Amino acid sequence: MATELANAQTDRAALSPEGRVFEITKAVHFEAAHFMGGKPEGHPYRNMHGHSFRLEATVAGVVKEGEQWVEDFSHLTACLNATAEKLDHKLLNEIDGLEVPTLERICLWVAEDLREALPGLKRVALARPSLNERCELVL
Repeated sequence: MATELANAQTDRAALSPEGRVFEITKAVHFEAAHFMGGKPEGHPYRNMHGHSFRLEATVAGVVKEGEQWVEDFSHLTACLNATAEKLDHKLLNEIDGLEVPTLERICLWVAEDLREALPGLKRVALARPSLNERCELVL
């Protein structure tokens, strides 16, 4: 629903964020290797290989009273960097819960890792930009 202003120069009350729900998103990057051991002999995914990943987290909520924002981007960034650091330059198959490291499972793992620090977490997305692939988990 768009807010219509009678006069955009004087009708500032209509621009008040209080009580409205917003979504904010931050992205970070990491590099990691994996393999899909359950694939048949000769399948290319069976071999260890690496990717550059783009990890996004979206937090939704109303603007916090007295803060003028849903979440401080520096807090969101710190949380996302801490999670990405656990995956960066690792063999994903060796991380507990990621023995079969599909994009879907990595999204679930990331959501679980971020859940406590980001109670408004609404979405986790993981992409491999060089392959034009993306997976999104809506919570």
